[in-house]
Order: sequence, then structure tokens, then C-alpha cells
Amino acid sequence: MARVNVLLLALAIACALGVITSQHQARKRFIALEGEQAAAKKLTEEWTQLQLEQSTWATHKRVEALAARALGMRSPDASTTVVVTLERAR
Repeated sequence: MARVNVLLLALAIACALGVITSQHQARKRFIALEGEQAAAKKLTEEWTQLQLEQSTWATHKRVEALAARALGMRSPDASTTVVVTLERAR
């Protein structure tokens, strides 16, 4: 009877150690998951900010002003504009 009790005690201790180990690993993985989720949220916010910045830099008004200032470009006068029309094939 004593052997059975010692065997059951050893089995109970082994099970308890297994539960403790699995809980510890689950907690470590959950902490890692939260860290990765925070990093993903930060990257999403940065992506949104970059898209906003890109749309600001690419506005027609800004591009036109930059072309006029840096390259000396300007809109053509109406007197120098020629409209070309294509004849339709019959």
C-alpha cells in the first residue's frame, strides 16, 4: 500500500509540474503576442501618417507651385493654345 501511495504522490507532483510549466509558457506567449500586437498597431499608425503625408505632398496645387518656382513652368496662354481634333475613320 505504501508503494502505491508513493507512486500516486510522484504522479501528482509530475502532473503539477506539467501544469506549472504549461501555464508559464502560455503566459510568456501571451506577453509576446501583446508585444507584437502593439508593434502592429504602431506600424498601422505610421502607415496612415505616411499616406496622409504622401497625399499632402502630391496635391495638384503644390506640384504646380513647385513646377513654377523650381522649373520656371507656367500655364500656356489661350492665344498660344492649339486644339487638334482627329477625323473619324469612315
